[in-house]
Parts: sequence; structure tokens; C-alpha cells
Amino acid sequence: MLNQLPTWEKLAKVIIWKQIGELKDKTILDFGSGTGITADHFAADNQVTAIEPSEDMLAQQVNTNGYRQIIGSTDELKKLPSESFDYIFCHNVLEYADDREIIVGEFYRLLKLNGKLSIVKHNRNGRVMQMVVLLNNFDEANNLLDGHNSNAQQFGTINYYDDKDIIEWYGGFTLQETYGLRTFWDLQQNQEIQKDEKWQKKMIEIEMKVSQNPDFQKIAFFHHLIFEKRG
Repeated sequence: MLNQLPTWEKLAKVIIWKQIGELKDKTILDFGSGTGITADHFAADNQVTAIEPSEDMLAQQVNTNGYRQIIGSTDELKKLPSESFDYIFCHNVLEYADDREIIVGEFYRLLKLNGKLSIVKHNRNGRVMQMVVLLNNFDEANNLLDGHNSNAQQFGTINYYDDKDIIEWYGGFTLQETYGLRTFWDLQQNQEIQKDEKWQKKMIEIEMKVSQNPDFQKIAFFHHLIFEKRG
């Protein structure tokens, strides 16, 4: 299934999964699961529950490993029993949610003690780089530099937040790891070379190599944050 995805999406998922690491015999919640590719990947060795509100996404659902799919959003989180999960994924979701502080509070409730929360989020600096280098959109770049939000074609307004905001919204979390994501490959505009599997392998290797370097994190298009629930 991965090889059927656009290169940018394939590389993103491979890198995120590597950063999460191997999980086995865990209970996992994937909130905002989209087409279910990540949920399905981890369902091979774990018990996975996925929540997704978009019928368009669910129409393209991948579910070969038998994870549990719930249709809905925050209200469905509230129905789940406390301390049910070892790991929660929330990838590219909170920027588009009006109730994100409530969602993060629900994540805390649903996680077991010492459970982990994986957040993938936009990085404003990286978005500025994208606007200037790739899209020649200087007006949008200046708006971002002035602190305004931007838009994603498919999902609408991107409401940016800082990495530290998760802890400010719910103080029981501690930030364990910060990774940069999509630092280099979007800047490579040779569409043909991106299809080459050797190029993809080298790109994944160098992305992983710099992902924990704070200097490169500053310009990565996305950040991947891993939090832990403390008592």
C-alpha cells in the first residue's frame, strides 16, 4: 500500500513510524486516522482503535489487519473508558480542531500511566520556507511571519500552535522527544528522481539523521512530538 502513495506521503509515514519505533501487544488509539494507513500498519501487532470524522477519508479506508474503526470526533473520545491506551496518535489534526484543548485533556484521561502521545504538527518556520522557496508566495510568507494563520487546500485554516502548548493545555504531559519532519525532500523539485527507491532510501536516512538536531528542526515543515503521561 505504501508504494501506491505519493512520495511525500510515503516518506512521511515511514519516517514517523521509525520515530515511534516498534510497538507490540499495545493498545493504540489513532485519532484523526484518515484513510487508516497508520492504524492498519500498527494493527498487525497491536490492538488499534481508529477515530475519523470524514466520510471521504473513510471511503478510501485501508483495513487489512482488523483494527476497530469509529466514525466521529471528540464526542467519541468521551465515550471511551479512562486509561485504555498505551499509545495515542494524533497526526496533522489539532491545527484544524476548534476544541483542541479538550481533545488533549481527553488524551490524558485515555492514556495509561506512562503512556505515550504522538503529535505531528505544522511548523510555522517550515511553512514560510515552503511559501518562499517552492511557491513564490511572498504575501503568504509575510502573513505567517506576522503571526497569522494559513490555509491547507484540503482541510481549511491551519491554526498554528507551539510545541510547548500541549503541556500548557494539560500539564500532566512531559515532552520526551522532538523530531523534525520533511526537512529536505520537499525542496527537491525533480519529480522523476523522487520516484527512485534508492533516492527515497537515502532521503529517509538523512531525514532521520538530522531529525533530532535543533538547528534543522527550526526549518522542518513539520514537527513530530512524543509526550508521556506522568502521574
